[in-house]
Amino acid sequence: MESKERIRILLLDDHTLFRESLSRLLQAEGDFHIVASCQTLPEALEALGREAADVVLLDYDLGEARGVLLLEEMRKRNLPGRVLLVTAGISEAEKLRALESGACGVFLKHGPPQQLVEAIQHVAQGRMWLDSASMQSMLAGARRTQGAAAPTSSLTPREREVLQGVLQGQSNKEIAAALNLSESSVKAALQQLFNKTGGRTRSQLVRIAIERHGQDWLGG
Repeated sequence: MESKERIRILLLDDHTLFRESLSRLLQAEGDFHIVASCQTLPEALEALGREAADVVLLDYDLGEARGVLLLEEMRKRNLPGRVLLVTAGISEAEKLRALESGACGVFLKHGPPQQLVEAIQHVAQGRMWLDSASMQSMLAGARRTQGAAAPTSSLTPREREVLQGVLQGQSNKEIAAALNLSESSVKAALQQLFNKTGGRTRSQLVRIAIERHGQDWLGG
């Protein structure tokens, strides 16, 4: 019973030392249960087919393979589990591609361990995780490539505030409390954002907002 209450984690990283160190760190926390520790994509897919994971900690660079392929295969096979990229480095284009493919966030390996624990908990609860440095760098990259883009749909003040909450990884309840709104009002604004972007998930909403509408929707 205890293991079911803990967050089930699958690790996919081609560096054995990092993978084993991370596994020990998370198990010492007591809130996590490691269901599998994998070095290759086929190993991870096989493990996910045997036992569900709540969160997959995925290295983007797997030698000759790219971690985004796991996201695509999970979607094709309808495998459950939210994915948090844990990587040494990744370009802005690669971050956007990962978000488009369904990743729930990006955590850089040089970050503090306790922040990684927080990121995993955020993702397990259905939230996004993007630190402020990642957000600013993606916005800067989007602004450089947008150029003279065609005008986009504008946001209402409420939609803009709700979007900022999503970008900060807040839940609907937290956004509602911060803005002094009901959760139903937050859900309604979120649905309008989905309608305007065509996104179906929060990660897609973040990706589209940054890549296509950064200047108009996020300021700067």
